[in-house]
Amino acid sequence: MLESVADSHQLILLGIPTRGVALARVLATTLEPLCGHPIACGSLDPTFHRDDLERVGTRLPIPTDLPADLDGREVVLVDDVIFTGRTVRAALEALQAWGRPRRVRLLAMVDRGHRELPIQPDFCGRVVPTSRQELIALCLQSIDGEEGVFLLR
Repeated sequence: MLESVADSHQLILLGIPTRGVALARVLATTLEPLCGHPIACGSLDPTFHRDDLERVGTRLPIPTDLPADLDGREVVLVDDVIFTGRTVRAALEALQAWGRPRRVRLLAMVDRGHRELPIQPDFCGRVVPTSRQELIALCLQSIDGEEGVFLLR
């Protein structure tokens, strides 16, 4: 990811709640020694921009936390699992309300396929082919008390 950014001072990591926020923080902490400076890190909640709330249900929104002005910046949206692409579509719509980044990229820890929209991650930890009936659970110590990627049938 760093190799694709000309100036790491312009990089902003925005986690998509819930686990994307924690992953963005971990990534920012990991990148800091490589860059020699802190990486801007925040969160972007796309809840009110979703077109599938009746299917996925609602949760309490998490306030969007932007560490800096987005205009002209390199934004990386961070999510735990990419599935249909609808969460990312909603995040892109929400992002428009906050500014005009130079470029927006997507980092997903797990890609399970089954896209309903033409959205693909620019950076992906692992591709895990699943059936539509299976689920992927990405657990983090800070949230779940355990760490791992689990296939649920």
